[in-house]
Order: sequence, then C-alpha cells, then structure tokens
Amino acid sequence: MPKLLKLGRVSDSQPDLVDADSWTHASGKGVRIAVDQEIDERLLAADLIAVDFPVFNDGRGLSLAVLLRSRHGFTGELMAVGDVHEDLLHYMQRCGFTSFLIPDERDPMTALAVLAPYSDYYQASVTEPIPVYRRIGRGA
Repeated sequence: MPKLLKLGRVSDSQPDLVDADSWTHASGKGVRIAVDQEIDERLLAADLIAVDFPVFNDGRGLSLAVLLRSRHGFTGELMAVGDVHEDLLHYMQRCGFTSFLIPDERDPMTALAVLAPYSDYYQASVTEPIPVYRRIGRGA
C-alpha cells in the first residue's frame, strides 16, 4: 500500500480521490487530475487536488502545480500521486506540492530524509517568491 508523506511525517492513510470528470464539491472528496488536463475553475473549490504523475520523467505535473498555485490561486492541499520519485520531492515541494503519495516500491523514510536538508533556496519559487538576495541583506 502506498505511504502518504505529509508535513514531514509518513502515514498509512490513503486519500479519498475521484477523477475530475465525476468530482463535485458536495462529494467531500479530493479530485485527481491528469498532467495534460485543462484546469476547470470548478476544481479550484476542492480541498485537495492530486496531480497524477504518469512516469518519472514527465515534468508536466510540476508545471501544473505552479499554474494552480500562481495563476489560479489554489491554496488547498496539493498532492503528488503516481510515479512519485524521491529524487524530485524537493522540486515538487518548491512548485507547491504539500503532500506526496509514495509508491510501494519506494522507501518513504528515504523520501523523508531527502526533504530534510532543504530549508532555504537561492532562487525564487512558488513557495518563496522572493529570492534570497532580496530577503537577506549583505553583511547580515
């Protein structure tokens, strides 16, 4: 069973997700969207949007996360599901993902350890739109 990595913790709980075509706000469930799906404004009312990564080398989900956070203003939980690999977790987090469904073949503790050393970045991102040179003064 896949493990859920959220807020620095690993759990066995599984998200309750439905496909975008059948999702309604009244269902009380999260919505699963494909990386090639156009963003329907009604989906932005969901508390949880899960972006399904079909394969490891498909980066469209990262772009979709940035669009959801920046252009569409989505503030709810954004989860990466599908072929989620620990090598990309820090990029996913910087693009706005807040949780990850780690597949069975991956070690969730390794994934947790991968995220641990990253506390700040030089470049701006969705999670920190101001670059470090503007946040920290010279000689401070």
